Amino acid sequence: MGEHEFETIESETLYIGNIFALRADEVRMPHGNTARREVVEHYGAVAILALDDDNNVMLVYQYRHPLGRRLWELPAGLLDFPGEAPLAAAQRELAEEAHLSARQWHVLLDAYTSPGISDEAVRVYLAREATPLPGERPPGRHEEADLEARWVPLDDLLAGVAAGRLHNPLLVMSVPLLRTMLDSGGVRTLRAGDFAGN
Repeated sequence: MGEHEFETIESETLYIGNIFALRADEVRMPHGNTARREVVEHYGAVAILALDDDNNVMLVYQYRHPLGRRLWELPAGLLDFPGEAPLAAAQRELAEEAHLSARQWHVLLDAYTSPGISDEAVRVYLAREATPLPGERPPGRHEEADLEARWVPLDDLLAGVAAGRLHNPLLVMSVPLLRTMLDSGGVRTLRAGDFAGN
């Protein structure tokens, strides 16, 4: 087990944007030298695996500009409203992106999406007993104006992950985990959706 304390000797903010900030840290390494490490500071995010009674999962098809293409993804969003709890953010995002509400909420997983460069932490919720909200889905802004939402069988998603056709990391992590938990009865051991720990 490593025992070295990676002390930050110096830190400089390089950029502050709407979604993230970038800082550069000078960090003491195990042999006494230092190295510069750039860190993307992120609000954190939530994602929702909404599962219906027939084991279909709600997905959204959304444009992602850094990739220049659309991806099939779980509904998701940033923790960018001050004081908003992760569960409240997940409920809001499910309503905004999929026009759904759900009665049962559990924490499926917590993950750091890219710990080599970012402190982004994401909580993925399992939402069950989902029902459509009344009326039409309000028009989204920006990329969400072009968003498509669709129920897809869980086993089709599992096959898509295995075949390399699905690329969103939260989807790729969540689908095999949920399939394993459903097969083993492990869903009953999930944390309640309002769990406050990290």
